Amino acid sequence: MSAPHNEATSSQTSRRTHQHGFLLSVILTVVPFWLVLSGGLASRALTALVLVLFAVVQIIVHMVCFLHMDVRTEKGWVALSLIFTLVVLLISVAGSLWIMYHLNANMMQMDPGAARNMP
Repeated sequence: MSAPHNEATSSQTSRRTHQHGFLLSVILTVVPFWLVLSGGLASRALTALVLVLFAVVQIIVHMVCFLHMDVRTEKGWVALSLIFTLVVLLISVAGSLWIMYHLNANMMQMDPGAARNMP
């Protein structure tokens, strides 16, 4: 037989998890807004990298605190399906960027005179 389930403890844990998740979400939203409004960091690329990192951390916070996804849920199948989804997403985005870069680099270049004569 399974151990008795204490709903009061579960409810308090869930509420505490939601409160921590909300607090982290607010912090992870306000800091990037402040960073952009204050003018950013030394370079635009560094600012963009920091914003992306904050976004990734916020996604993880939402998945753990609000969706209750972790490696223990359903014996790891949720985590495995998430990893598979991320791999497919990474392949799709990286492949699309690679194709667009090569299309841009390998397109026929026109001189300004030929571009002016285009319809």
